[in-house]
Amino acid sequence: MNEQQFIEALREKGIELTATQIAQFKKYFELLVEWNEKMNLTAITDLEGVYLKHFYDSISTSFYFDFTKVTTICDVGAGAGFPSLPIKICFPHLHITIVDSLNKRITFLNHLSEELGLENVAFVHARAEEFGQNAKYREKFDVVTARAVARLSVLSELCVPIAKVGGQFVALKAAAGKQELAEAKKAVSTLGIELQEEFVFELPVEQSERTLYVFNKIKATPKKYPRKPGVPNKTPIQ
Repeated sequence: MNEQQFIEALREKGIELTATQIAQFKKYFELLVEWNEKMNLTAITDLEGVYLKHFYDSISTSFYFDFTKVTTICDVGAGAGFPSLPIKICFPHLHITIVDSLNKRITFLNHLSEELGLENVAFVHARAEEFGQNAKYREKFDVVTARAVARLSVLSELCVPIAKVGGQFVALKAAAGKQELAEAKKAVSTLGIELQEEFVFELPVEQSERTLYVFNKIKATPKKYPRKPGVPNKTPIQ
């Protein structure tokens, strides 16, 4: 997917990019490739791949979830900024917080946001488990999202504690989503969320399957979650 195909594909979905936004995506690509030579940000560095598998894939969330009705978003383990920063470019009103455990990625994200002129973005160097126990962030966000960080039973424990009651947890998954959802049944009920909607669709060009889960947070998460760093991954709630 080249730049023009990207612009047209978004237009078909009702997102009309301005000249500024088009320039921001172009700069994002250039900085991603430049910094990737110094640190491991992504295995995908060709223009067509980045525009499809990072930019378009991230923004595809907005085809099914209305970001115009929310303000604060936390992206857990965003790496090079996916999915939240492409979404932020398209919906500039959003206040984005990204938490990542690698400080060098936070350094990249700070530089990137300055170069792109992004406002109302914050990057926090922390383990997700510790972040979720921090009173400053716990149950404070309208939406918490993550892409390709961990299986759903683990991801829920990292993300749900920071979503406010009445907010949403939006999980981006590939083809294994259905199986992960079944395995996460106990985690979902324990952490205080319920599945609101499930969307299955294909990424254009390569026709790879994607699954998007939108969970509503219906009650406060028990204080013991998230557990200490590493524990959710070793012993998921099951």
